[in-house]
Amino acid sequence: MSSYYPRTKDLTRTRKSLTESPPSSPSPTEKNYRHDRVSRFDSIGESATDKSLGRTSSYTRREARLAALNKQEQDSTAKDYKKMYAEALHENAKLKSRLQESKQELAKIRSQLEKVTQRHDTISERSSALESEKREKQTLEKRVSDMEEELKVLTELKSDNQRLKDENGALIRVISKLSK
Repeated sequence: MSSYYPRTKDLTRTRKSLTESPPSSPSPTEKNYRHDRVSRFDSIGESATDKSLGRTSSYTRREARLAALNKQEQDSTAKDYKKMYAEALHENAKLKSRLQESKQELAKIRSQLEKVTQRHDTISERSSALESEKREKQTLEKRVSDMEEELKVLTELKSDNQRLKDENGALIRVISKLSK
């Protein structure tokens, strides 16, 4: 835009006066400055419509460039999102496969644990059965020994009974001889 405005001494003087004056209200020199700019454009050969079209076309070109840059940024971010999405899908697939492997391993470990617990249960059942059998054996042995003791007592009683029967028979004979 600076090529449209050739610098002159008047312009620099006007700028100095603008910076020195307070900005609250437009000064007459500022109005002259604006008028001076418009008259210069007219003197270059541009009409007011050409001037506005030139500005508009430069603005539209600038906007088009900005839009193109924004579009490139959006495309790159969209590509980044696509790439990130693809990476996330890939990572999810990896994690799913690892999860499946972990589930299979867990199922295998659980089955092994069940087998071990069953073995332990059977072993503990066997050991408890063995212990109960031992207890039963001990009680049976005790009963047998008690019965043997009772048999001894019974045999002694039988022998005593037999002896008493013999004595009784002898006494009956003696009494019958005496009574005749």
